[in-house]
Amino acid sequence: MPDVKERAARKESGAAESASREPRGGNTRESASSAQGHRSCMTERVHDTSKLDCHLEERSLSSSSLEGKDTMPSDFWEHLKEQLSAVPPDFSCALELLKEIKEILLSLLLPRQSRLRNEIEEALDMEFLQQQADRGDLNVSYLSKYILNMMVLLCAPIRDEAVQRLENISDPVRLLRGIFQVLGQMKMDMVSYTIQSLQPQLQEHSIQFERAQFQERLNKEPRLLNHTTKWLTQAATQLIAPSASSPDLQDCSSSACPSPSDVAVPEPLSPAMVLSQGFLNLLTWDPENEEFPETLVADRAGLQELQLQQNQLTTLASVLLVASSFSDSALFSSPQFVDKLKRITKSLVEDFNSRPEEVMQTVSEQVVEEIHQGLKSMGLAALSSENTVSLVGQLQNIAKKENCVRSVIDQRIHLFLKCCFVLGVQRSLLDLPGGLTLIEAELAELGQKFVSLTHHNQQVFAPYYTEILKTLISPAQTLTTKGGSL
Repeated sequence: MPDVKERAARKESGAAESASREPRGGNTRESASSAQGHRSCMTERVHDTSKLDCHLEERSLSSSSLEGKDTMPSDFWEHLKEQLSAVPPDFSCALELLKEIKEILLSLLLPRQSRLRNEIEEALDMEFLQQQADRGDLNVSYLSKYILNMMVLLCAPIRDEAVQRLENISDPVRLLRGIFQVLGQMKMDMVSYTIQSLQPQLQEHSIQFERAQFQERLNKEPRLLNHTTKWLTQAATQLIAPSASSPDLQDCSSSACPSPSDVAVPEPLSPAMVLSQGFLNLLTWDPENEEFPETLVADRAGLQELQLQQNQLTTLASVLLVASSFSDSALFSSPQFVDKLKRITKSLVEDFNSRPEEVMQTVSEQVVEEIHQGLKSMGLAALSSENTVSLVGQLQNIAKKENCVRSVIDQRIHLFLKCCFVLGVQRSLLDLPGGLTLIEAELAELGQKFVSLTHHNQQVFAPYYTEILKTLISPAQTLTTKGGSL
């Protein structure tokens, strides 16, 4: 029987058969509307598989050693050791284990790998192995070597090192335990690969399904798109005559998003610009306004969640910006201090919308206390009484709707989200507007959720949006660049 190294040489030729099983993350999205109940089934399925795919990626990449979790209890391995050490040896547990290992190996094969399937079936023929065990001459070491050879062929590249480490284990029980652990990881890799392969089809099926359901409703209710048309019309109007105080209404079609101080003459309109402005407007939608776009009814709960998250980030960034302006620069250069202050502030501002004054009173007291402790621990000069009073006052003023710091931060977060819609999250993070760098991780999460929700909605309802936007944007206004179409 060829050894592991010889089998490894065959792995390259078998790679086309096995294919790569390395996992990748997927987009996440939730549907929440009884008004379109049929839509939720397919959407939630895509969402669930995406979450599982992300989980599998984390699990698969977290460890390539033998330290993975063992699905067999410790007692099993102790009992196996006792059985194999007995005279004559007892192979009952070994046969149980070999049967499960065989099933895992077969589960790792693709449908076209019939040759390998036949080989495994023959080498691990449980009837034949039972006969050998009954005679007392079952060669566990030989079978372990065969299993290792097969793992070399079937494992994803990330598992190569773990399989190679198994070669150096001479103790039969420890070797079988290591084999079983790594096979468990390989099985998760295969599940991830399968999900990854199915996701495009599931996503496309979900899009077509949702669109067909909406078209059925539209056939019965010709005026079904009235609120959607009004929503896009308002967005186009804002872009044609933007307010000087609303820098977030500018285009983000350049390689980097402009800062709010770089407000220029509005660019010609494009469908993508109008749609992105429309989606942003939904993050400030009045819950009492019943004219919610029909195409986004199923996403209303998700948008409200994003709105809440954005408001909390606006308050958090405002607090950090005010606090940093009163502190020694060395203090806010400390990641440990900033992380601690963020954690404390985030937990406190969760109720900001319902009781802003009370929340900011508590926040101001806690922030001042943390700054005093931080300065003291770093051997820096303490805040003067005058600066402390001023800091508390400015922090408490954040509770006011007309607070200029909060207003500017809110506009800059909107600008960031608009850039995410046009450019993607990663490119938008490269040039964050001032005051947002301390919440970069939180913005990335918000941006990804926003893009995921809006991208799926845009794919489902693109034909309807295109027809509406044709009546709102004249050919002379439309951009011919990448951002000019849906």
